[in-house]
Amino acid sequence: MIKITLKDGSIKEVEEGKSVFDVAKEISEGLARVATCASVDGKVVDLRYILNKDCNLEIHTFESSLEGKKAYWHTTSHIMAQAIKRIKPETKLAIGPSIDEGFYYDFDVEKNFTDEDKEKIEAEMKKIIKENCFYVDKTGFIKEWWDNKDDVTLITRPRRFGKTLNMDMLRCFFSNEYKDRGELFEGLNIWEDEKYREIQGAYPVIFLSFAGIKGNTFELSRKQISDRIIDLYESNRFLLKSDCISDTEKARYISFLENPMDEDISFKLNELSNYLSRYYKKKVIILLDEYDTPMQEAYVNGYWEELVAFTRSLFNSTFKTNPYLERAIMTGITRVSKESIFSDLNNLKVITVTSDEYSKCFGFTEEEVFDALDEQELSSEKEKVKKWYDGFTFGTSKDVYNPWSIINFLDEKKYKTYWADSSSNGLVSQLIQQGSSKTKVIMEELLEGKSIKTKLDEQIVFNQLDGSSEAIWSLLLACGYLKVDYVDFANSEGNNIYELSLTNFEVKKMFEKMIDNWFKTRDDSSSEFVSALIQGDLDAMNYYINEITANIFSCFDVAGKEESRIRPENFYHGFVLGLMVDQIDNYIITSNRESGFGRYDIMLEPINKNSAKYQGSIPTGRILPGIIIEFKVINPRKENTLEETVEAALKQIEEKNYDAELIGRGVNPSNIHHYGFAFKGKEVLIDGNRKDAS
Repeated sequence: MIKITLKDGSIKEVEEGKSVFDVAKEISEGLARVATCASVDGKVVDLRYILNKDCNLEIHTFESSLEGKKAYWHTTSHIMAQAIKRIKPETKLAIGPSIDEGFYYDFDVEKNFTDEDKEKIEAEMKKIIKENCFYVDKTGFIKEWWDNKDDVTLITRPRRFGKTLNMDMLRCFFSNEYKDRGELFEGLNIWEDEKYREIQGAYPVIFLSFAGIKGNTFELSRKQISDRIIDLYESNRFLLKSDCISDTEKARYISFLENPMDEDISFKLNELSNYLSRYYKKKVIILLDEYDTPMQEAYVNGYWEELVAFTRSLFNSTFKTNPYLERAIMTGITRVSKESIFSDLNNLKVITVTSDEYSKCFGFTEEEVFDALDEQELSSEKEKVKKWYDGFTFGTSKDVYNPWSIINFLDEKKYKTYWADSSSNGLVSQLIQQGSSKTKVIMEELLEGKSIKTKLDEQIVFNQLDGSSEAIWSLLLACGYLKVDYVDFANSEGNNIYELSLTNFEVKKMFEKMIDNWFKTRDDSSSEFVSALIQGDLDAMNYYINEITANIFSCFDVAGKEESRIRPENFYHGFVLGLMVDQIDNYIITSNRESGFGRYDIMLEPINKNSAKYQGSIPTGRILPGIIIEFKVINPRKENTLEETVEAALKQIEEKNYDAELIGRGVNPSNIHHYGFAFKGKEVLIDGNRKDAS
């Protein structure tokens, strides 16, 4: 038991580990209902504060003290902001939230709020209050980052893990725009230590985000980045009235605002750092959110090299050769390779999903999630919530939950793929769909609940993704679709080997839906194609494969990819192999294995050599055949037509004696089907020979 001395001098004995709110309830249910915060030994804390020792306790209400009013206003302002984001999701939050006379928020909206809007906002606020929302304190991130004293920090986390919120929290804490606004952090973990109170609002801060930079050309992306920097210059126009910068510098400042595309914008953040540092007599903190969004767009849209050169110059002047920089932090989803854009940044500290630093600063811990479920009277759902949304791992920290999924589940009380559905997942889908046959087989194993063991290179080289399966698994890990189950540090080859599996049930459902969509045509052509392949119906095979390719392939799929330049049939190989995966109960499916005098492309070996079992729409009564498939892309130097190409494929099967492995495994030679696949862009021609066993 501990002794609590109340405001009136009375002493109350309570069990150690109780919250302030619990004590308020013991005093009076009415007091608990109107309590807004408390002071423990003179320090303002929230109602969830745990009491572990003897102390003086004063419980505040709106009517009893200014502290009580501030807590109420602070909370109400956040509820208002949440309500507005629900009603108008496009709204950008600017400055807030509370002052001594009440609260306010600045919002960036296209149109001013109408009286009708205000009524809707008020109604939504009441709804939110009834939902009994919860708050998760992540201010420990401020302390950890500041104490680490790294010059430039790059932190990668999957989308919807609170990167932007944490960056905005850093801005509110350090920026001199929020000087004397310590009430924003009163009652939070960071405010418990006096030394952090002293640096709150003490620095000029440059904050920008690349989140919306999604141009389909280099010129458009460069302009969008330029616009972000122009906005920063506009928001700091007060510098033009200062004596800290010269007339020449003021002229250059104005010139940039009026004719931004005539300027070398790669140096402009360095220049603005100089001005702010001189004005405030302190070096600047630079916060860059979602730094890698333009890089992903550049990869997808084909202007990678141009953007890399520009970004390297921008980052070098901003983060490396910037004498006015105190510290900087960048966030993103992926760690773009150092050779690409960070080659000059030897002062960069990189934190990925496999790092232990900041492991509990992004996302919700299991304790935080279970506390929220208890608050929402959903304690009985813990096991199912864990199955659906647990599984993310950051460093050695396990049982991390995606905040977006948890928040939406608490809102709707339904199990859905909230996080997975919050993005198109286009790049991931593209890489798997266009990946090698090995990639598709591994994906099937992951969906079955198995794990894979692989080396990882967390430095993502986007222009090498096409030909590297390791790069694909690294990307999936960075994006949150895979988790680390185990690490074999420095194996016999000197490499760390990672055991990876799908993160959770939500991710599994996402991939199942993704794969279903690939092959979802009007007539279920993929299934019909496989049936025709096993039956040896060449006319049907040709009809259905051309229907599938017409619906699924794009010019981007079949032209210009790195792997296609090395071995053009690889794309088609992987695609057709993907169509076969539903036959794993009937066949052992292998690819690129030695047999006879060469390496076949795909082989289907019947599991039961005497079985008459067929799957789906395939008719019964026939023994399952062995199948050999060879792919060829038309070579204009050797062939004039697809007919000549497919003939070359069939000739190769015969000459290389690819049947040898099937025959050695007990398949009747007369029951082996040979198929040649000839491709030209989206055009496909299939020919073959078959003999059915009697």
